[in-house]
Amino acid sequence: MEDEEMEKKVQQYLQRKGFRLTELALQEERNRISTSSVSDVALARSENDPARYYDGYSKLRTWAYSSLDQYKHELLRVLYPVFIHSFMDLVAEGHTQEARSFFHTFREDHELMHSRDLQKLEGILSPSHLEEMELARSLRQNQFRIKLCEYSYELLLQYLQKTQALVVLGIINERTTFDVSPGQPSLISDDTDVVALVGTKKDLAKQINLKEVHWGLLEDSVEERMEKTLLESDKTEAESKDADAEDNNKRKSSEGGKQGGSVKKVKKDKIAGATGKTNKSETSIVSVAPRVKPELTLPVIPVEVEQSILEDLRNRAQLNSLALPSVSFYTFLNTHNGLNCSSISHDGSLVVGGFSDSSVKVWDMSKIGQPPKTSSPQGENGLSQGERTSASDYGKRPYTLFQGHSGPVYSAAFSPFGDFLLSSSSDSTIRLWSTKLNANLVCYKGHNYPVWDVQFSPVGHYFASASHDRTARIWSMDKIQPLRIMAGHLSDVDCVQWHVNCNYIATGSSDKTVRLWDVQTGECIRMFIGHRSMVLSLAMSPDGRYMASGDEDGTIMMWDLSSGRCVSPLGGHSSCVWSLAYRALLFNLFCHCCSCEGALLASGSADCTVKLWDVASSTKVLKTDDTSTNRLRMLKTLRTKSTPVYTLRFSRRNLLFAAGALSLGS
Repeated sequence: MEDEEMEKKVQQYLQRKGFRLTELALQEERNRISTSSVSDVALARSENDPARYYDGYSKLRTWAYSSLDQYKHELLRVLYPVFIHSFMDLVAEGHTQEARSFFHTFREDHELMHSRDLQKLEGILSPSHLEEMELARSLRQNQFRIKLCEYSYELLLQYLQKTQALVVLGIINERTTFDVSPGQPSLISDDTDVVALVGTKKDLAKQINLKEVHWGLLEDSVEERMEKTLLESDKTEAESKDADAEDNNKRKSSEGGKQGGSVKKVKKDKIAGATGKTNKSETSIVSVAPRVKPELTLPVIPVEVEQSILEDLRNRAQLNSLALPSVSFYTFLNTHNGLNCSSISHDGSLVVGGFSDSSVKVWDMSKIGQPPKTSSPQGENGLSQGERTSASDYGKRPYTLFQGHSGPVYSAAFSPFGDFLLSSSSDSTIRLWSTKLNANLVCYKGHNYPVWDVQFSPVGHYFASASHDRTARIWSMDKIQPLRIMAGHLSDVDCVQWHVNCNYIATGSSDKTVRLWDVQTGECIRMFIGHRSMVLSLAMSPDGRYMASGDEDGTIMMWDLSSGRCVSPLGGHSSCVWSLAYRALLFNLFCHCCSCEGALLASGSADCTVKLWDVASSTKVLKTDDTSTNRLRMLKTLRTKSTPVYTLRFSRRNLLFAAGALSLGS
């Protein structure tokens, strides 16, 4: 009020003195201030209007979808960050109803690639949830990295300058960073590593993946000794055949009419034998992987075990993309949804199941169906009511019962030679059992939360575990404390797998990444990004160079450990991939058909199928660097009778074992 009176007095003074120009200048200044105040009020009202997020995203979406097909798939990458942060900004400003409406209106745009994240974000109902939810905090604190070509980037800048969409411009400026590459737009199949890469995870992966990985096989290992034994045996056998042929030739030399034919036959046999030996030698040289020194003190393998392995190698089946393996499937009956995990010994003679009632049960396949009881197939509760009542008598059980855990059993694994069994539980412990003594030997304590997975090393003695506490740990059978703790994942570590040379372990996590760790230092040396849901299964190739991973969405990805690149992404299953297995995971380079070894990958899923894949084609694609065709070729789909596949294993004789629980409801 005082300001208005002062302005009137000043104006009256200027009029009395005749200062006309000064009076006009004062009036213009007054009008300008009034107009500016009105604009500020209007701008403040527009900034509080929740509809501006809807309008900004809707216009950006329409523009992206109406772009040329050549650039459309790149420009559509910008939509997800704008959508997510528009939703969270609305929630942060208190516009909960408008945020829910916005979320459900445009959710379908991103359901295919980000369904897991959307399910989590759907639960945000108040500003406090943004601080409590880990995913929301990560999205708010970090930036999206979006990969675009130069021309797509220029198109986006022109759109933002032309429309002056302040809300969209603010989100893109603050919440995203662009990786602009020269040349033409990238292929649609490359979207696995450019969509929704949160924060600095991609940069961290690039730094980690610069470290060196020695992916070869162990020096002076059983495999090398086996190869030498096989070669010497082949050489002795060939020399014996040649000597017998020469003796026969000498005995028949006096027969003039038959001599020529005999000589020709002997020469033909020699040529065939020489050719066979040459092929064996060449395939062995071609397929032999680099040799590395062990970082752990490895146990001595008994002589009888080596002899058993050698016998298996001599009698193994020759497999390739045309001659597929036979499959032996073990079905658990009447489990009443109590079976959590299963595992099979290397020769298929033992099958173990881990149950929700904290029990571990082992079936000996050689005793299934033996008298005096009926020979009908046995499952988890395969006995009649009367037989279950008398099951306290050990001799009448169709299985060996191990009890000791105080919570559901989530993982079980046999040692490489079948004499020990590991089990892990929600009671955060790991137990070692003897299959010979049928007793619990050790209880390993160290994890703070449920242990989801446990796996023996390829040579036994050492084992690795994965837990809800976001760590993986290395153990030895003779120590109750872990030798190494691998920490770095942002969420549960769901699965773990050993490298074939025992120097590394791989872990798959609910944070959608796979990591490779050095067992000697506990350091992460590879970080693989590309999965869109939690990683549930892992498998190492026979030569140690490649790794396969399967996730909750049914996607299988194959990685090159030396370069850190994804070799072959594919969506092979319609549900969770619970198990993966390469053919002849151990001792695989030394049969008479080495060039084909490791060329098959088997996958088992909750969609009740086992699929066989041709891995050799993917490794050839990697050498040619042709990313337009980097897909695994599916060789065969084997369907079960309503039985989700819990586990897979190739025997040393190339027989594929699988197991699962019959689920008629599926």
